[in-house]
Amino acid sequence: MSAGPALTAPSAAVPLASPQPRLLYDACPLCSDADISVLRTGDCSRHPLYKPVVAPVMTWMRCAACGHVFTDGYFSDEVSAEIFSATNPNQQPGAGFEQNRYISARIVERVARFVPDGRWLDVGFGNGSLLFTAEEWGFEPHGLDLRPSTAEGLRRLGIEAHCADLTALDAPGRYSVISMADVLEHMPYPGEGLAAAHRLLRDGGVIFASMPHYDCSVWRLLDAGEANPYWGELEHFHNFSRRRLYELMEEHGFEPLHYAVSERYRACMEVIARRVRVGSAKPRLIGGRLP
Repeated sequence: MSAGPALTAPSAAVPLASPQPRLLYDACPLCSDADISVLRTGDCSRHPLYKPVVAPVMTWMRCAACGHVFTDGYFSDEVSAEIFSATNPNQQPGAGFEQNRYISARIVERVARFVPDGRWLDVGFGNGSLLFTAEEWGFEPHGLDLRPSTAEGLRRLGIEAHCADLTALDAPGRYSVISMADVLEHMPYPGEGLAAAHRLLRDGGVIFASMPHYDCSVWRLLDAGEANPYWGELEHFHNFSRRRLYELMEEHGFEPLHYAVSERYRACMEVIARRVRVGSAKPRLIGGRLP
């Protein structure tokens, strides 16, 4: 296996007084338009990883220009480090590997229709199921995660893994596939993550992305029953519609190829998109036919 890219690991968690304020957005984090307003609030205090260093009430905003929905701010590096010091048991490498293998297999099978082999980088790999399964298809697995214990756990299983932010990777064109399964909504500025993925992928490489789907019937039904868990999702900063996700991908040099309903979590979608030159993705009509 070739030497890995140079990385900078996040600093260790330092106990903080509580609660710490979020770093506020003064404009939409996707389109930079300043016409943003409060949409609603949510309670994150019941999240299993909640710590009082974070305020229990989350405020969600909406951009009048592009329709994107996002929290009023994001966490500082110090707050993020404290939250990432804990991990859900089912997100440790190897947890539930047999049960998750079937869902991961259906994802890998779809991705392999477009890219059959090469290095597969899974960002925020959690229990590692997607990488374990990609390896069965002949891909060379690589992992990236912000939680030090998670990265160390994957290395103990013999897979190259690093604890770093995606934008810190210095390995242009190294990967054939980059998966961001339920990751973009965690990034303060998702466009930066897509730009990094574009730089790291080889020509014709693909990304796989999954996340909650804000503009679908299941979401609206959960809202109507006051049972939507995503308004209180501690680590989420964004709620994407399919339309807005496609637009953002196209802005950063990706052509959406395949849409599916995700089996990973409730009310979620997943998209496979191919790396093309920035600005050369085929134009797509809003509300047009799914690929």
